[in-house]
Amino acid sequence: MMKKYLIYISLLGSPLFWGQTKVAEKSVYQQKWASSEKENEAMAFDADIKLSDTEIVLDKKIFQIRKQFLSDTEKKKISLYNSSFNEIKPLIESSKLFEFLQTMPKGGLLHTHSGGITDVKWIISAARKYQECYVYDQKDNDQFIFGQLAFFENGKVPNGFVSLDKKLTSTPDFEKELQDLLTLKRDNLCSYTDYWIEFEKRFKRISLLLPYRPFFKEYYLKGFKDLIKDKVQHVEIRYIFDELYDFQHGKYPLKTSITDLKDILKEIHQSDPQFTLKLIYSSFKFLDNESIGKQLETAFELKKEFPDMISGFDLVADEAAGHNISFFEKSWTKLDELHKKYGVELPLYLHAGESSSILNKNVLDVALLNNKRIGHGLNLIYFPKTMEQIRKQNKLVEVSPISNQILGYVSDLRNHPARVLLSNGIQCSISSDDPSVYGYTGLSYDFWVTQVYWDLDLKALKKLVFNSINYSSMNDGEKKKALTYLNQQWDDFVQKTNQKLN
Repeated sequence: MMKKYLIYISLLGSPLFWGQTKVAEKSVYQQKWASSEKENEAMAFDADIKLSDTEIVLDKKIFQIRKQFLSDTEKKKISLYNSSFNEIKPLIESSKLFEFLQTMPKGGLLHTHSGGITDVKWIISAARKYQECYVYDQKDNDQFIFGQLAFFENGKVPNGFVSLDKKLTSTPDFEKELQDLLTLKRDNLCSYTDYWIEFEKRFKRISLLLPYRPFFKEYYLKGFKDLIKDKVQHVEIRYIFDELYDFQHGKYPLKTSITDLKDILKEIHQSDPQFTLKLIYSSFKFLDNESIGKQLETAFELKKEFPDMISGFDLVADEAAGHNISFFEKSWTKLDELHKKYGVELPLYLHAGESSSILNKNVLDVALLNNKRIGHGLNLIYFPKTMEQIRKQNKLVEVSPISNQILGYVSDLRNHPARVLLSNGIQCSISSDDPSVYGYTGLSYDFWVTQVYWDLDLKALKKLVFNSINYSSMNDGEKKKALTYLNQQWDDFVQKTNQKLN
């Protein structure tokens, strides 16, 4: 009987013994898994952020809001991930998540362009009030394109231009058509359009509006108010300098746009004293070295006269069509000489890697130059050594997700390269690039897509927001003041949102 019992023990006990061994092995496995998870988290861009107890509470609430939103869209069979921004914009605006993000302090908008910050509907409405505003309503030619807006004196109106106000009065449907001509939309992700050509047409249609001094002042006042309304406290504009003019005095000196912007800031500060502005002098990638050399000289002259306004230099335009950054090596070597000549520093804030191709190697240049931040940096992930350099140099990448989708670099925003950058410790901030061209204003839409598509928690959102001040081109005193204000606004936001979501 004992022998039989021992046989049972050996037969039945072995599985128990093996099971215990497996549990032990699994425990070791789980320990290694947890260790691996922690090591990866320690590499992330927001590893230094520790949330307070109240922030942790809010984070859990936001997680549930996002989870509920995704569940609802799935039930309604909404194709969230295969839709363009234009298709889901109404869905964004009706979401609880968007309502929450609109109240969130955004810090700074570090990447936007002159000509792309103010609502298109407002542009048309404001422009038609001027009797001297005209619109070109003929077929495109070498000089003008259909829908182009401009100011002209009586008797000096080119053929093909008609009064904007009279055109809108006689043909009411033209207003909607004009809005579409000034806005770049991606109706669906599969349609083919040469988006850069269409993109540049949008800027050309308002290029003759902005230098008109009376309109210039209105435009930027409205643009700054839009940003403040969306909880943005600082903005840095890639600014294309042009001589302002009016019909009483003709052209004004180049610096007039700076003094006018300073006057606009004074007006803004009466109600919003915390709002700040910097201009990054911008030129074009398709110019030659001689032209860029002259532009650099002008930029240094303006920096010397307006050190509180001019903060850096950039080159813009389609990277696939313009020169590589290395083409301008001769110009970059003159920076030290100009620094000594004018006694001021003019760092670079170059667009680089706004491309889906590994053949575009502009990101290699930004790691070698005195380049403080990188505009877009989409293909940085293809250059691991340079990505590591950028991380060690503590340079920030300005990410504009909606712009990247509309211009065709990223379709499904879950696959945006910034997710790789963030996981690898590359510091980023969220920008809107040219929101008015894309049919919106402010920064809330871009933060919405990052949170929904990138699985961001409150810790990541906070880091992105504070990065926009810490990596801004403000001096140390200005940053300290801006961070004090942002901290107050952030704490207030956390407290009020927690109360609202109870």
